[in-house]
Amino acid sequence: MKKDKIIFWTSTGIISLMMCFSAYIYFTSPEAVAGFKHLGFPDYFRVELGVFKLLGAITLLAPLPNRIKEWAYAGFGINFISAIVAHLGSGDGFGQTAPIFVFIIILGVSYIYHHKLDSLKQ
Repeated sequence: MKKDKIIFWTSTGIISLMMCFSAYIYFTSPEAVAGFKHLGFPDYFRVELGVFKLLGAITLLAPLPNRIKEWAYAGFGINFISAIVAHLGSGDGFGQTAPIFVFIIILGVSYIYHHKLDSLKQ
């Protein structure tokens, strides 16, 4: 049980920190503006995505109902897959998408251990 909690909180912490850092970059970095332009997205999408990343990170960390957490996990999964598609579609190579695959795996670990710990509560 203790090992499961450590795995859950470590993976969830990594995802949440990465999403908060990513949102911060979206709000403050001129390079992020240029990156979204390179991918063909409008500027308002960068801001919208940053807000939802912050909300999703808070949702994963806060003691909220599982139904709400499921939406955060789904949103992050869709975000990661969409990022891979956008980068590959704009001509970026595997080097641009490789870190995203790592975060998909970490998100999956967090999701699996979230349910594992939840089933032990019941």
